[in-house]
Amino acid sequence: MFRIFTLVSLLVLTTACDYLPTIGGKLVGEATPVPADWKVAASPSVIKLETNPSEPYSVKLWIVGMGPVAYNHAGANLTTWVEHIEADPRVKILSEGKLYELKAERVTSQEEFDRMAEVYDAKYGNRPRNEDIEEIYLYRLVARD
Repeated sequence: MFRIFTLVSLLVLTTACDYLPTIGGKLVGEATPVPADWKVAASPSVIKLETNPSEPYSVKLWIVGMGPVAYNHAGANLTTWVEHIEADPRVKILSEGKLYELKAERVTSQEEFDRMAEVYDAKYGNRPRNEDIEEIYLYRLVARD
């Protein structure tokens, strides 16, 4: 009985919870120019982010858009995808079938973090848990040069 419960629970979690950080490889979608305003492209609650161009690695994440910039917040977690960005800032985002080629820039300004946190709170209903810019990984996602 416990095995059945466990299997059903895993099935529900992996199919019903869109925000679970499932891991994948190369993202496929319609190549799309980076928007001048991320309001629409960043509107889904969850997007997919691809890192490590030589061996693509993708995860589902939360994102917020503020005008010409999208932000991704990892908190204080030095995850695999954060390590990839630190090594190579080229990333891709897949949002509603559209694929955007971007560059991730680590944010070091507390003021910029505070502005992002307001938009994050409005979108997700809470502020990021750790708000100390010295301890967290916040990335500004912008068009590649």
